[in-house]
Amino acid sequence: MQVIFDNLPVYWTGFLVTLQLTVVGGVFATLIGIVIAIFRISPVASLRGFATVYTEIVRCTPLTLVFFFCAIVLPILGVDFPYLAFAFIALSVYTSPFVAEALRSGINGVALGQAEAARSLGLGFGQTVGFVVFPQAIRMTIPPLINVFIALTKNTSIAGAFYVTELFGVGRALVNANGNAVIAILLGVAFFYLVITVPLGQIAAHLERKVAVTR
Repeated sequence: MQVIFDNLPVYWTGFLVTLQLTVVGGVFATLIGIVIAIFRISPVASLRGFATVYTEIVRCTPLTLVFFFCAIVLPILGVDFPYLAFAFIALSVYTSPFVAEALRSGINGVALGQAEAARSLGLGFGQTVGFVVFPQAIRMTIPPLINVFIALTKNTSIAGAFYVTELFGVGRALVNANGNAVIAILLGVAFFYLVITVPLGQIAAHLERKVAVTR
């Protein structure tokens, strides 16, 4: 275990990058997911079609391919960003359809009469979604959204294969330098992932119980 204590600053650096990937990726995935979810329930057929195609294509594409496109293909096409920025893009795009589907399931859980009552009062589609449907849906959506963010945290490990030194990349470098302590090094990496995912899981369980009681 000495190798873990000797390399705590290295672990900490990787942990901070993983945390940054999770937070930034989660924020942008949520913003994109909100737009896609609204498009999925839009009365405009072309928007519904675009959102459906986007969701199915991105959700069914392996995350490694998304990273490959962002980190390898985009620079070839002349896009000049740091690899960390490419990781943000890949994680945000890949996670956004899962966020959108979680939001859409919450929206579908709101009684249809709520939207009909809002329309009868003269509210437009945007006002109905923003002021009536979405505030009710978000309460049911938070627990599954947190599960999406837990998956996002674990997905950040793919960034380590594309020039981003996060926890997985740190673990790989330490294993290469300390081949006799592979198990201990991987346990250290797992511990830091659990520092993020376990609290998120506890929050999700608490909110799920709270929503069930409210219902």
